[in-house]
Amino acid sequence: MPRYRWITLFVALLLLFLLLATKFIVRSLAQAQAPVQPSIDMVKADPLYPEYLDFFEKVYKTMDENYYYPLDREGFKRFIDKFSSKIYPELKAEGKSNFYVKWRSAAYLVEDLKAKEDIFSAFYPPEPAAQYEKEVLGKQIDLGITGEMTSDGFVVANVEPRADAFEKGLRVGARIVKIDQLPVSGLTLEKVNQLLTPLENALVHLDFVDADTKETRAIDALSKEYFKQTVFMLPLSVPDVYCLKIERFNRMTAEDLTRFMQYILEKGGKGLILDLRGNPGGPPLAAREISAFFLPPNSDFAYFQMKDQPKSGLDVPEIPEQFRYHGDLVILVNKESGSASELFSGIMQRRGRAEIMGQNTAGQVFLKSMFHFDDKSMVLLVTARGHHPDGEVFSFDGVTPDEKMGNEHMGDDLIKYAATFLAEKAKDITKTP
Repeated sequence: MPRYRWITLFVALLLLFLLLATKFIVRSLAQAQAPVQPSIDMVKADPLYPEYLDFFEKVYKTMDENYYYPLDREGFKRFIDKFSSKIYPELKAEGKSNFYVKWRSAAYLVEDLKAKEDIFSAFYPPEPAAQYEKEVLGKQIDLGITGEMTSDGFVVANVEPRADAFEKGLRVGARIVKIDQLPVSGLTLEKVNQLLTPLENALVHLDFVDADTKETRAIDALSKEYFKQTVFMLPLSVPDVYCLKIERFNRMTAEDLTRFMQYILEKGGKGLILDLRGNPGGPPLAAREISAFFLPPNSDFAYFQMKDQPKSGLDVPEIPEQFRYHGDLVILVNKESGSASELFSGIMQRRGRAEIMGQNTAGQVFLKSMFHFDDKSMVLLVTARGHHPDGEVFSFDGVTPDEKMGNEHMGDDLIKYAATFLAEKAKDITKTP
């Protein structure tokens, strides 16, 4: 064989050797750097291991005492085995903190133990727990002001009625020109929104031009906790028919509704639409409170029954007659209408008090309760299912509308359709001898 061929073959073999050697070295380094999963013996030797078990026991006990569905102690034991052999080693190998291991594992525990149909019960670490509680209760901490930037300043689009700025006279349409002596004209919208959402108890000086009087005014608005407005009137062109959008239920929904009902009743409204589409619900007591505007006082509304507890019945509250509405009513719902919104809709339908239009609701008529632990984490549990006064349980399939609509008819067209329906119904009643 010619000499140059031997040299070529030698070089090829050398390159192949170097390639294989490089792969071996890289793989060895990767294996050396990869975290080693602790064995079960190492897990149990961890000084924090008993603390984990103690915390999981508290979570289990909370579920066992309060969850609406019976738990299996053997399921808890299986989880502990899985935690020791799989969950803990994997999370530690990923470099997760002790708190993360504790809270993530507790979330796995709740998922393992809860009923298949339950999409609500869950474990929340401290920060998500605080955020959830704020959202579900409808509380907010800020100045309650939103708007948009214009060439003349920041024009207010909404002021929350229970915010301090509203109490001191700021109204929709006002033009804020200075915030804490800073001219708004030199600020971005992001900066303005930041200044309008300070920490709790902060005072913010606002200079603004009143939309009605055109006078320049100044107030010191306090950033405080308040309940957000949940009821809004939507414009309608059909005479004597009104539409109220209820975005969710909270402790102040009935108060919000009172103001609008007073206006509608003074105007002699003959048809009312309650738009509950996309309403995720809220406390069942909020649904009970707004039923007072439409159902006979002191009548049975619904009941819940927690584990090993007597029935917790809800009756219709008594309110002044001047706020009660006796006219025709349509309630709009969709698959995002859940919890208290479908509780209210289902009761109104069952009592023959309202026509339900739209899509089946979410099937979430449950009583949900929050249970907090010492580290400020929380487990949210379904503690009871909702029942009609006659004992029939609310279906997991949700409330079935009297008139079902496809997705193509679920926008503003549905409001127009409902308004026309009510107007025609009013005409028929008028024609009846």
